[in-house]
Amino acid sequence: MGKKHFLLGLLVLFLTGACASIGSPDGGRFDETPPRVLSSMPKDGAVNVSAKKVQILFDEYVKLEKANEKVIVSPPQIETPNVRAEGKRVKVDLYDTLRPNTTYTIDFSDAIEDNNEGNPMGQYTYSFSTGSVIDTMEVSGYVLAADNLEPIKGIMVGLYPADSTWADTLFRTRPFLRVSRTNGEGKFTIKGVKDGQYRVLALEDKDGDYLFSQKNERVAFDTVIYSTGKYPDVRMDTVWRDSVWYDSIRVVPYTHYTPDDVVLLAFLEDGQERHLLKSVYADPFSFTFYFTAPSDSTPVIKGLNFDESSLVTDASVHNDTVTYWVKDTALLARQGTLSFILTYQETDTLGQLVERMDTLDLSPKTTYAKIQAERNKTIEAWEKDRERREKKAKKPLPHEENPYRRVWLEGGFKPSGGLDPNQNMRYLAKEPVLSVDSTKLHFYLQKDTNWLPAPYLFLPDENSSKTYTLYAEWEPGCKYRFVMDTAAVVSVLGHESKYSKQEFRVRANDEFGSIFIHVISPDTGVVVQLLDRSDKVVAKERADKDGNADFFYMKPGEYFMRCFVDANGNGLWDTGEYATGRQPEKVYYFGKPLPLKAQWDLRQDWDIRAVALEKQKPKAITKQKPDQQKKVKSRNAERDRERQKGKGSSSQR
Repeated sequence: MGKKHFLLGLLVLFLTGACASIGSPDGGRFDETPPRVLSSMPKDGAVNVSAKKVQILFDEYVKLEKANEKVIVSPPQIETPNVRAEGKRVKVDLYDTLRPNTTYTIDFSDAIEDNNEGNPMGQYTYSFSTGSVIDTMEVSGYVLAADNLEPIKGIMVGLYPADSTWADTLFRTRPFLRVSRTNGEGKFTIKGVKDGQYRVLALEDKDGDYLFSQKNERVAFDTVIYSTGKYPDVRMDTVWRDSVWYDSIRVVPYTHYTPDDVVLLAFLEDGQERHLLKSVYADPFSFTFYFTAPSDSTPVIKGLNFDESSLVTDASVHNDTVTYWVKDTALLARQGTLSFILTYQETDTLGQLVERMDTLDLSPKTTYAKIQAERNKTIEAWEKDRERREKKAKKPLPHEENPYRRVWLEGGFKPSGGLDPNQNMRYLAKEPVLSVDSTKLHFYLQKDTNWLPAPYLFLPDENSSKTYTLYAEWEPGCKYRFVMDTAAVVSVLGHESKYSKQEFRVRANDEFGSIFIHVISPDTGVVVQLLDRSDKVVAKERADKDGNADFFYMKPGEYFMRCFVDANGNGLWDTGEYATGRQPEKVYYFGKPLPLKAQWDLRQDWDIRAVALEKQKPKAITKQKPDQQKKVKSRNAERDRERQKGKGSSSQR
């Protein structure tokens, strides 16, 4: 009987195997289990510790991911600790003298991973005390960029005693009592805090001195005094059956530490140090100076071997880029090297802008004589080619002007396509404009098939000597023509514009929608900005006294929205200043996109303080994403989904 059953079993196994599809086994699940602490020396939470060496033993081989960036010891260490992984151990050597009656924490963040799948241990913190008591309070919150509410990853956050103020220069002379760093969500947790009252500040410590010592370090401060506290609380934890299905929800008691809602807004101060970065003299017609920061004044040139009146100044809006054009042809031909005294503003050792004078000698990379010689070669080559063509034709050719005898002013119009009804056409020249002959400009509106003269203005841009703007009463849906006769525009170098004819259409009203925003805010001077998916401003309007900001002629699409409180009324977002205690102007985001269709009026009320700052910015336009989970979980989830598909197809059969 047993033999028959055995043979029958073999037969069934053979038949089922024959019907099965051929494929490789899935190999089982990937390991998702992070390393687990088995023991430590000294013991985690130990008191009366005098040893400066720490060893932590895990249940598997481990490695450290970016330990220099992620691991931080509190109180701050002057001499950098040695943190390393050796087999199943993580070892830390402290070199600073241990302070008496002080709690030490080593915040590993998610630096500890297993060797196989790279599973992170998570937010692990080890602590010990040199006294008889270990401090267990915590302070947590978020650090965001003040100008766009981006979470800032890796910025240092620390505590000062409550009796410290920003006015006593503590940030420049005194290190933090305790420190931590933010994660990918901009969140920080400072552990091992003694029960008491504190100020909380953040610092982008570029040089590792724990002090606000450089202008290029972002800083955040708060005048609020926070008191530590704790109370029993519960949270809901999900118990997962696998990577796809959850099993149950359980209630887990824990100790809730406060404050846990600190929000710091980090900013760079104005007044970055100004120095002459470089000078560029690529051709003899112009040379450019580049500065590291703006200035209220343009540099002054005093020529030593030429008359400085032969130069034309073309400066950027903030005078951080300044170009000088040489308009004197005789000077170009006579002088290869320009010698002059340059007077400009520079930051001194005290951080103040002062005048500096430099004697400079500049030589162009390409001389005027060389350019003229190359041009003459091109002219002669064209003439010889025309002669060859005449000989081949055996008769005189129609008159042709040599196109290389004349140097034209290069320029063009923007936008090049259609025009919105609230836009204006701009003419951009390659060189600063000396003059415009209005008699050589012609503007027409198309009515039926006829082009009729129409009123217009063609005016220079106050911020650019190379830009003119064409203004008109644009009629939606109509076509326009702008004609520039030859030599209508002349540059400072004497180059004339070519004949050009620009035709364009103003888009019809039914191609647009409108957005009407009502800002609910006790503040005045709110500037509302509409953004694209890259967080760039596409339109802005100042809200009126009732909080209304209206946007007309908006193209269909998806918009996002932010605003700032324009405290000084200059229409621009202004940063803060630590020394004077001035905070940056407040910024808020609307939490959802605004979908707009053509011929729609979208109306939206917006209470800018209804949502906490750290939750306002939409994830779709947040560039700093949360720290990614290791791929092993997604790999298991994909494997589980494939298994579910396999089960479904089997049941159908």
